[in-house]
Amino acid sequence: MINLNLNIVSTLILSIILYLFANFIKDKLKIFNTLCIPTPVIGGLFFSILIFFLKKFNLLEITMDTSLMPYFLSAFFISIGFCINIFSAKGGGKLLFLYWLLCAFLGLCQNLIAVFLSKFLHITPLLGFMCGAVSMEGGHGYSLAFGTTIESIGIENAVAIGIAAATLGLISGGLLGGPVGKALIQKYNLKPLTRSSNLSNISKTKNNIPKNKANLTPMIFLENVLMLLLIMNISFFISNIINLKTNILIPNIVIGMLLSVIISNINIKVKFFDFYQDLFEFVQNVALDVFLTMALMSIDLYALSSLLGPIVCIVLFQVLFVLVYGVFVCFRVLGKNYDAAIMVSGLIGHTLGATPNALANMSTLTNKYGKSETAFLVVPMVGAFLLDAFSMPCILFFINFLK
Repeated sequence: MINLNLNIVSTLILSIILYLFANFIKDKLKIFNTLCIPTPVIGGLFFSILIFFLKKFNLLEITMDTSLMPYFLSAFFISIGFCINIFSAKGGGKLLFLYWLLCAFLGLCQNLIAVFLSKFLHITPLLGFMCGAVSMEGGHGYSLAFGTTIESIGIENAVAIGIAAATLGLISGGLLGGPVGKALIQKYNLKPLTRSSNLSNISKTKNNIPKNKANLTPMIFLENVLMLLLIMNISFFISNIINLKTNILIPNIVIGMLLSVIISNINIKVKFFDFYQDLFEFVQNVALDVFLTMALMSIDLYALSSLLGPIVCIVLFQVLFVLVYGVFVCFRVLGKNYDAAIMVSGLIGHTLGATPNALANMSTLTNKYGKSETAFLVVPMVGAFLLDAFSMPCILFFINFLK
């Protein structure tokens, strides 16, 4: 077997090539556009499946350096923060609380489903539990953290099972979120709400973030990029300090997003730099596309193939429950409107996979049907940070109860 090690630049080149290839395929095969499947999902999954077969037949094994991923993710969240206007996002507080409660209850149900099915499938409850909220809402990070804790009390393969379940969830969330959101929009003939559809004209209101229509000069470009990089660096620093001093993990992306929201809205009143919204919207799209492509193309399906079986069964039930819960409960509770449909597509993405999945689903829909400022305010805040306030205690309770 040939072993190929890709450095950081080669990995980036490959991810861009895969994205461009997927975009080409998406243009040729209209079914992908019809179903609103995000382009990174197409490119990343195609490559991971290809590598699976090459490795299975002992032809090629590729090792990739994906160390740029945290920076792309950070740039994406910071850019979102720069484009959020707290003055125009009225009603977001109530929806934020409702969405948080809905996701918290969903996490509890995911844990109960995993434990119940583990008994039905005759596997160790704690191993089945790794296919619950740990891997679904928590993703690969929680799977590694809590899987290690479970292995420390004598349960083998907890980490591997959690990562396998998180991977299946990540794929499912990326494939299903867009089509479900599209189906809701078309079934109820939903249109963007006034506050969302008017975002393109936000320069008309003095309390809104100005959408700069001037030419992008090198000075303006460097000024805006400098602001982004400063916030990125500060957010990493603050996150590390909090973790070291309190042992509490707050993702740097949350800190970065909060800082960018504060700075951009202060800049509305006291203009201390030439904000260029088009640039940050561009950075959002590029950073998310590269991150998600890189995340999916680096999935080792071969290593996960031996762990399937009960895992697939439990994850399948989780997927079905999330779809039913999202469509018949969350959509109605959140208002049964356009914003609600976009948030449901995001909910499917991050409660089965990860917050970037949710944002890719929502971006695909809003690019086609119109913007939803509320959804892009609520879903990232809950999925990336607020949900942890419930998920962590809930997971720890189940671990102690089942051990």
